Amino acid sequence: MKGLLHRLLRLAAMAGLVWAALVAALWLKQEWLIFRPHTLPADWVFDKGPDVHERWIEVPNGEGARLNALHLKLPRPDGVVFFLHGNGGSLEGWFVNLDIYRRANLDLFMIDYRGYGKSPCCITSEAQLHADVRAAWQAVAADYAGRGDGFTRVFYGRSLGTGLAAVLASEVQPDLTILASPYLGMAALADEHYPWVPKAVLRYPLSTAEALPRVKTPVLMLHGTEDRLIDISHSHRLKALAPGVRLVEVVGAGHNDVSRFEVYRDAVAAALEQARSR
Repeated sequence: MKGLLHRLLRLAAMAGLVWAALVAALWLKQEWLIFRPHTLPADWVFDKGPDVHERWIEVPNGEGARLNALHLKLPRPDGVVFFLHGNGGSLEGWFVNLDIYRRANLDLFMIDYRGYGKSPCCITSEAQLHADVRAAWQAVAADYAGRGDGFTRVFYGRSLGTGLAAVLASEVQPDLTILASPYLGMAALADEHYPWVPKAVLRYPLSTAEALPRVKTPVLMLHGTEDRLIDISHSHRLKALAPGVRLVEVVGAGHNDVSRFEVYRDAVAAALEQARSR
């Protein structure tokens, strides 16, 4: 009996060490788990059409760091859409479906986060990430200074970008905020996918739940009913926190294919048109 107890204690100690090692790895490698960038060579040439222009955004306290960006610029736009993409890929794959914005007569501006596409590495904190997004918005907003109240400003976040868009929208109060496949926050996602992870380990809370109720202008959320990465319950819980938000459930859509559904595209186009004519 004594020997059995000794072996059990040794197993418990080993399990504790394994758990501690996994938690430490999560702390140290958190960026690798959250951000899955696709990098592009420095001489990569984007071929998105003659009305799409590449530019660079200087970021604060970045020791010379810059963010690569693409800008759809129409002759006489009625507004601009500031788009924050998901945790994978790069501008090459995200800067698409441009005819939606051309038909709405809205410019489109999109950045690659640090380490994505041609943007130099690396993301090191949530505060840095929000500061970069804020600097990018301020840079593009300066291009449209003086356009008056009739000029439409839209924030559009997809997946990871929804948390960033919600925080920025709570500060700026744009004419419209679109959140596609949003999440309550990283803590809620960790509870679902990594329930053994202590909350104190999370260095990127990215709490949409805290920011969204502070957005006082129109918000459209879209979510696939078959999303296995970010369950649609996140959108339902967010709507409960901000009842004025409109939620469109995209029946049959998962996480990565939601924008391919006609219901999704029609809802986005209608929301852009409504914001533009408001």
